[in-house]
Amino acid sequence: MKGHVLVAGFATRHVAQSAARAGYEVCAVDHFCDQDLFWCTEDRLKFEELDELPEAIDRMCRLHRFDFAVATSGAEEIAFPVRLCGTPRETAARFLDKLETERFFEEISVPVPRIAAEGVYPVMGKPRKGAGGWRNAILHSADEEREWASRYPEIPYIRQEIAKGIPASVCCIADGHAARAIAVNEQILRGDGESAFGFSGSVTPFDHPLAGQMRAIAEKIAAASGCVGTLGIDFVAGSGTPSVIEVNPRFQGTVDTVEMACGCSLFQYHVDACAGRLPEVPGAGEYAARRILFADRDTTIGADLKKLAPVVSDIPWPGAFFEEGQALVSVAGTGPTRKEALCALDKNISTVRQYLG
Repeated sequence: MKGHVLVAGFATRHVAQSAARAGYEVCAVDHFCDQDLFWCTEDRLKFEELDELPEAIDRMCRLHRFDFAVATSGAEEIAFPVRLCGTPRETAARFLDKLETERFFEEISVPVPRIAAEGVYPVMGKPRKGAGGWRNAILHSADEEREWASRYPEIPYIRQEIAKGIPASVCCIADGHAARAIAVNEQILRGDGESAFGFSGSVTPFDHPLAGQMRAIAEKIAAASGCVGTLGIDFVAGSGTPSVIEVNPRFQGTVDTVEMACGCSLFQYHVDACAGRLPEVPGAGEYAARRILFADRDTTIGADLKKLAPVVSDIPWPGAFFEEGQALVSVAGTGPTRKEALCALDKNISTVRQYLG
């Protein structure tokens, strides 16, 4: 056993699983506490609202002695009572603010959609804070903007020029001064409804003519950011130069497909980078695809999906209730080509839907 680690945040299964595979003993503080989180952790604490997270972390640290902690989404700015392995919370705070991130991109001269002038449409509306793209929307008029803004009263937002192309990301490992681009990923978005731009999966690797440019730009950003460990740089790959969208100063939702495709341990890369050691860039051995399934109506899970692991992850407990639109389960597929990986994913999704009825 390499060490005793606390992983804390809104969703932790992907990180806890990577840590356990790398030989660490893991405890987690998590909003979901799905079945497969139990399989890779020694102990877990569940919380409901994000403002309960700091107290839950303190409670877990009173129950166990940890060598270090790792923050996932929602915990980036929390002061942990044990040593944090990852981006310092003061640094992370800058990249959790989309306006500050925009200013950072302009400072280091990377291609980014500019802030749009008032009265100019269409624009991309984004809350200044928030992860996963769930509240982002294209606004075509002042009336649309007022209606959209009224759904999230008192939440500041930015108006940005629209970048056209395929959503993508680059998984990087940084030591605070230099960085390595580990993998370029195609991002799968919801595509409809109020959460049209919400993250719902990934394909690794992303074979695109701009993949090399995205790697180079991502390494430049990650090295200049001051982030430590694993982080993600979001792009839109259009024609010409890719547009940089955001920095995620933590483990990303692409962990599963990166590790499946590259056969690497992002958690061990993360720990090593925090000690000043950057990895060699792994090659992709196969293609990996993952998609999150969402409830199309209010749903109670009747079947036990654990028998479908490891094709499925984030596995709900039988009897769990989900409101329409909530994430149910993640499904994966792999293959020697992108087409075969996506075919395997579709086949596995069909199997899961049969179990879900």
